[in-house]
Amino acid sequence: MSLPRLVVATHNRAKGQELVELLAPLGLDVRTLADFPAALKVEETGETFAANAALKACQQARHLREWVLADDSGLEVDALGGRPGVHSAHYAAPQASDQQNNQRLLEELAGVPLARRTARYVCHITLADPLGTIRAEAEASCRGRITEQPRGTNGFGYDPLFEIVEYHRTFGELPPAVKACLSHRARAMQMIAPAIERLLRAGEWLAVKPPSAETRAV
Repeated sequence: MSLPRLVVATHNRAKGQELVELLAPLGLDVRTLADFPAALKVEETGETFAANAALKACQQARHLREWVLADDSGLEVDALGGRPGVHSAHYAAPQASDQQNNQRLLEELAGVPLARRTARYVCHITLADPLGTIRAEAEASCRGRITEQPRGTNGFGYDPLFEIVEYHRTFGELPPAVKACLSHRARAMQMIAPAIERLLRAGEWLAVKPPSAETRAV
């Protein structure tokens, strides 16, 4: 018997792998958008993490006719009034690399003492069924501070700059197994997992019939 399938709505390879590993205990056949050449490129026009996660989950679910899990995550730095926030992935430029985004962040925080470099990572996760209806969502955060230079090569995004104060290590320095317990994404997944399990037990994965190719919205 085949496992219920869930599509993780991301083109980011590192994020996709992280989410696949976090979902492993649920016993699902987890795929990413890399498995769907016809997947949409959803425009993240929302002003909040919740809005962007909903856009990605609902539009991709209707298009692929699959159960889709999408997350929108970012970094909020207190000394910058919450920036980069929902613009975290494109902070330096529309197609910026992680290194470019990190460099801009360091430039904006130049001269700010360590005690005032507090920040938090935020993650909002949304689950949509094949009809594009939101069935569950959760939001969580992880507090830390921004270091004065990158440290470590693990993770992605701002991880080499995001220090967990209690551990005196950045996410770039911490082993992936430790990050999987502490991160904003891990915490959001822990919060939404019971809802996914309830839907599976109730047979919702089979009960919700995707629209036919003739009637589905494009």
